[in-house]
Amino acid sequence: MEATTAQANELERRVDLSIAIADVEKEMEQRLKRMGKNMKIPGFRPGKVPFSIVKQQHGDHARHEVLSEELDRVFGETVTTQKMRVAGYPRIEPKTSESTTHLEFSAIFEVYPEFTPGDLSSAEVERPVLEVSAAEIDKTLDILRQQRVTYEDTDRTAAKEDRVVIDFLGKKDGVPFQGGQANDYPFVLGQGQMLPDFENAVEGAKVGESKTFDLNFPADYHAKDLAGQTVQFDVTVKQVQAPKLPEIDAEFAISMGVADGDVAKMRAEIEANLKREVKRRIEGKLKDQVMEALLKANPITVPTALVDMEIQRLMQAARQDMEQRGMKVKDMPIQPEWFADQAKRRVTLGLILAEVVKTEKLQATPEQVRAMVEETAQSYEQPEEVIRWYYAQPQRLQEVEGVAIENNVVEWVLGKAKVTEKAAVFDELMGQKQ
Repeated sequence: MEATTAQANELERRVDLSIAIADVEKEMEQRLKRMGKNMKIPGFRPGKVPFSIVKQQHGDHARHEVLSEELDRVFGETVTTQKMRVAGYPRIEPKTSESTTHLEFSAIFEVYPEFTPGDLSSAEVERPVLEVSAAEIDKTLDILRQQRVTYEDTDRTAAKEDRVVIDFLGKKDGVPFQGGQANDYPFVLGQGQMLPDFENAVEGAKVGESKTFDLNFPADYHAKDLAGQTVQFDVTVKQVQAPKLPEIDAEFAISMGVADGDVAKMRAEIEANLKREVKRRIEGKLKDQVMEALLKANPITVPTALVDMEIQRLMQAARQDMEQRGMKVKDMPIQPEWFADQAKRRVTLGLILAEVVKTEKLQATPEQVRAMVEETAQSYEQPEEVIRWYYAQPQRLQEVEGVAIENNVVEWVLGKAKVTEKAAVFDELMGQKQ
C-alpha cells in the first residue's frame, strides 16, 4: 500500500491510494475457497464444487468486496497517520495508470476546519430583566379566566365579546354565492372570526332583529371570485349571549389543579410557574444573542458534506411533521434549498460550540445535569417520578446535557462580552398581544 496527499482547496483534500493487485487477488482467492467449502450446486457433493465454478459465479462479487475493504483500510490508515479529521464520506475515483502491479485511486473528501475561537471582547449582549410581581400574576389569572369563559343569554343589543348566533345569506348581483350562507352560525364579536364590516353590522343588533347591508371584500381576500367585490348580506340575529368570567374562588382554584381550593396556594403556583417561564424566556433571548456573537466572531468555512447531511435531516423532520398533521407528503415536493441556510447555520454553530467547549473545557457536570432535571420536574405533579424516568436510561439525559453545555457556553461568552441590562416588558417577553 502507498498513499500521497494533495490539497485542492481550504477544506477539500485529495488522497492518492495505491493497492497491490496481488494482495487483492490473494485475499479474493482465500475468500472464494472458504465459500466453496459450504457451497451447494446440483451435481456436486457439498464442499466439492470445483474452484473454477466458484470463481466463475462469485469471483466478481468477491473481488469488489475485497477491493472495497482494502480501500477503506488504506484510506483509514492514511488519514489517521496524517491526523486528518474527515467530514462526511470520501468519493473514490479510479485513476488511469500504466502499472501492471497496482490499482490506483483518488479519494476526495473534506476535513473539519481548524480554528481558534475568535475574540468576543467587542460583542454586545443585552440582558432582559423582569421581576414577576402581583400585576403579572393578575394578568395571567385574567388570561386563565378568559380561557374558561361561559356565555349566558341576554336581551340587550350585541356588543364586543358577546357570542352571537345568526342566520345569514350573501348575494352577489342578487344571486346567492357559494359559501355565503349559513344557519345557526355562532361566533364571538371582536375576535376576528368574521370580516370587520360584517361584525360591525351585527354589533348593536338584538335577538330577532334582521338587517340587510352591503359588504366590500378586501382585494386580497382568499376567494378570488369575491376579492375586491361588493356583495349584500341578509342577517337575522337568533341569539345574543354575554360572556361570564369565572370568579377567582375555591371552585376556580380546584379547576386549576389545587385540590383543596386554596386561592393563595393557586397564586403561589402561578407565580412559581411564571418565574420559571420568565427565566426560560430570558435565557432563550440571551442564548440567541450569544449564538449571533459567536457566528460573527468566527467566520469559518464549513464542510459541504456536513451541510448536505443536515439538509437531509431537516427535510426528513419536515416530512414527519407534515405527516403528523395529516398532510400528504407525496403531493408536496420538498426542496433542499428551502433548508440550505438553516442547515449551514446549524452546522456552523455546532462546529464553533464544539471547539469552544473543547478549548475552554466547558463540558457539563453531573451536578448541572441533575439540577436541570430537577428544575424541569418541578412543573409536574409528581417530580420524583419524572426524575426517575430521566435517570432510568442514560440516553434520556443526553438532551439535558446538551442544554447544560450550551448554558456553559452562554455564561462563558457573557463573561467576555459587553453586557448591559434592559428592563423587559412582560407581554413582549411572553409573546402576548397587548
